[in-house]
Amino acid sequence: MGLIVQKYGGTSVADVDRIRHVADRVIQTVEKGDQLVVILSAMAGVTDKLLDLASQAAEMPDKRELDVLLATGEQTTAALLAITLQARGYPARSLLGFQAAVLTDHDFGNARILEVGTQRILDLLDKKNIVVVAGFQGCDLQGNITTLGRGGSDTSAVAIAAALGADMCEIYTDVDGIYTADPNVCSRARKLSRVTYDEMLNMASLGAKVLQIRSVAFAKKFNVPVHVRSSFSEEEGTMVVNNDEAGMESLVVSAVTHDKNEARITLKKVPDQPGIAAKIFSPIAAAGIVVDMIIQNTREEGDTDLTFTVPKSDYARALKIEEKIAAEIGAEQVYGDRDIAKISVVGMGMKNHSGVAATMFNTLARENINIHMITTSEIRISCVVDEKYAELAVRVLHTAFGLDTEEERD
Repeated sequence: MGLIVQKYGGTSVADVDRIRHVADRVIQTVEKGDQLVVILSAMAGVTDKLLDLASQAAEMPDKRELDVLLATGEQTTAALLAITLQARGYPARSLLGFQAAVLTDHDFGNARILEVGTQRILDLLDKKNIVVVAGFQGCDLQGNITTLGRGGSDTSAVAIAAALGADMCEIYTDVDGIYTADPNVCSRARKLSRVTYDEMLNMASLGAKVLQIRSVAFAKKFNVPVHVRSSFSEEEGTMVVNNDEAGMESLVVSAVTHDKNEARITLKKVPDQPGIAAKIFSPIAAAGIVVDMIIQNTREEGDTDLTFTVPKSDYARALKIEEKIAAEIGAEQVYGDRDIAKISVVGMGMKNHSGVAATMFNTLARENINIHMITTSEIRISCVVDEKYAELAVRVLHTAFGLDTEEERD
């Protein structure tokens, strides 16, 4: 008998019929003799509707009260699944985040899990219950309801699996695994049977939206086996495993990702002096804006051009901040560009193979795709290109690194 944690996303519980379908899967697992904890998201679209209601009530809703409101989405699906299972003769109990002892910090709207208590869940499992936990939520030390941010139910599932020492964490979603590229962009993308935690961390941070990046970090830290699979088919999905379990078949490049949610800002002719970079980026950090790529080009005349990228949603705020900073430090000009995309190749095999960068750059050059920025790590290379070339870049790189299926998908 094993202990399994299953997480079902919003499309999997979009209505009562789909909740019944989830109940079927849950029952199949229990009938195999496994103990089961189920983590649920809110019904698809519900969180956005709740946010809209809050915006109608106030221009800037209080963050604490907003978390109280948003947590009701997962409360609804958890209760409905427990009711469905009970009606079919299977003992089930639903728990909200605070009842499951998911302890977080007090960063409302984007709280981080500090600890997960297991006693109540284990007691219910010992009494042969299926435990259904509302994902995406927890409580802080003061007892306030908190939420974990977009994709937070993935994080709930992996954190609870880690705390319980579960044998497997299954993430059920509307896709049947992790692909070598977005199948909507690249028709020759193929499903990977397994990826490493490090590859998945990079893919999640570089635009792949199958798993939330914090959930992958939890999985890696506590060595939780994660199986990403579809709730609408019986096919095996993709296993996310540690590097030692990746096997001998690791590809040089495992995936090509793209992210259109970035914008770049350039400060021209910045004084090349100690402390200038701190003056440029400290106000950005204070505003809660995340900086991704940074490139500095030093000029012969003793100044430098500095370019960095931020999320597109933060572009206007960041540009306004830097216009003020530029005036203070004597930079000649500030300008930006929202129409960019980040294209990345990721693979554990890159550690031991040369020529990956050359292949990437030559492939883009043959298509006359200009590269604006480049960053690298041990297992990935990222380039910023014009947004209009993003999908073409994904397809040609996918082919160049031998990731294509033999036949295109229908």
